[in-house]
Amino acid sequence: MATEETSVVYGTEDLLTSLCNSVIRVLNVATNSKVHYSAMVQRITKIGLKPDIGCFVLFDGGFSGLVVLNFDGDTALEIYEKYMLNMGMPKSELATSFTSDEVANILGELMNQIVGDFTGKVRRELQTNITQNQPKMLVLTKQVMLSVDTPLDRPELRRVSFFTEKNNIFYLELAIDRTEFIKLHDFETHEVPDPDALLHMQQAADQNAAGAAAFAADDDDENSELLKSLGM
Repeated sequence: MATEETSVVYGTEDLLTSLCNSVIRVLNVATNSKVHYSAMVQRITKIGLKPDIGCFVLFDGGFSGLVVLNFDGDTALEIYEKYMLNMGMPKSELATSFTSDEVANILGELMNQIVGDFTGKVRRELQTNITQNQPKMLVLTKQVMLSVDTPLDRPELRRVSFFTEKNNIFYLELAIDRTEFIKLHDFETHEVPDPDALLHMQQAADQNAAGAAAFAADDDDENSELLKSLGM
């Protein structure tokens, strides 16, 4: 007969909640503002990149999935500006258009930190490991659907709405293998690092153009190859 411990199950919605918490954890620290997400989640049948800026990351290992963040121009600029001002940059030196490579670079870096925070929690809390590819950020004029039928055997798709301090909206979409983690026995998890460390590490990072270019929106060859692998 199952014990109380073995009845503890961690499923798709739990993974989604953990990912959403990583989004607000990283953005709240990086922008020194309050981001929150809706208590309601949507079941969706397709996942894709939407205007004005879409970013996606693939992860694999203990389970596989695809994470997409979609921003309109105003939301992208708000997050970018708050991040740069929090880093001590003067407002006069900031990009004024969401189509600027600098905006895409910063959002790509934040996406990298979000998924890194999530994968760290997966290792600690679920006792398994997932790896991620480099985030890809694209400035879009039309919607682009992504195919996840090949890498995922039984995909489950969800969409969550997020709200910034100025009440601008962006969306997280998740495609993930249907999976459940069942707790067999108690185990200790390491304490989560101080979230301020995320900002400190970023402030100490090299901000030269060569480093930022890793997230450049005009990295057409690499983006095309990865998008092609997704069935586009």
